[in-house]
Amino acid sequence: MSVPTLGTQLTLLADELLSAGCIKFGEFTLKSGRQSPIYIDLRQIISHPKLLAEVAQAYLPLLSNLLFSRIAGLPYAAIPIATAISLAGNYPMIYPRKEAKTYGTKAEIEGEYHAGETVVVIDDLATTGGSKFEAIEKLTGAGLVVKDVVVLIDRQSGAKESLAQAGYSLHAALTIGQLLEYWEGNGKVEKGKIEETRKFLAEAK
Repeated sequence: MSVPTLGTQLTLLADELLSAGCIKFGEFTLKSGRQSPIYIDLRQIISHPKLLAEVAQAYLPLLSNLLFSRIAGLPYAAIPIATAISLAGNYPMIYPRKEAKTYGTKAEIEGEYHAGETVVVIDDLATTGGSKFEAIEKLTGAGLVVKDVVVLIDRQSGAKESLAQAGYSLHAALTIGQLLEYWEGNGKVEKGKIEETRKFLAEAK
C-alpha cells in the first residue's frame, strides 16, 4: 500500500505528534463519558519546543490566504500555539479570557485591539465547534469581526458544518482522516486500531 502524501512538512509533523504522545491509541473515556479508541491531547506540545515551532509553521500557509489584523488564541491549549504563530508570522495576538478579571481593567480580552478589526481565531483542535462559538461571542461582543477559525487538526465531527451554518469558515492543517490514512500507509499505527478509530468517528457523527 502506498503512503498517502501530506507534503514533507506535514508528514514529519504527523509522525512527531504521534511520537510525542499528542495522539494516542487505546481506550480512553471522553468528557462525554463515551469510550474512544483515540485521544488527541495537543497540550503536550508545550513540552517539545521544536515540535511547537513546527506546529506554528503548519498554520502559516493557511493564514497567508486570509485577511485579518490579529490572531486570537483560545485558552488554554491554543495560547502557546498562537504565541508561536505570532512569533513565526509576526502577527499581533490577543486572547479571550475564560473568566473576566474581577480586578484592575476587568478585561475579557487580553492584548491590544481596536473595535472593527478582523481577527482570526486560532485553536488546536476542532470537534463539534461548541467552544469556538463561546470565544467568537466574546470577540464580537468587543466589536471585533470574526470570519475564520484555523486549527491544527479537524476531528471531522461536525465543527466545519456548524461553523459554516453560522457564517464562519474552518481551516485545518490536517484532518483526522488524513492522519489515519497516512499512518495506515506507513505502518506507524496498527491496522486494527485505525479501523476501530474510523468506526468510532463514523458513529460519532
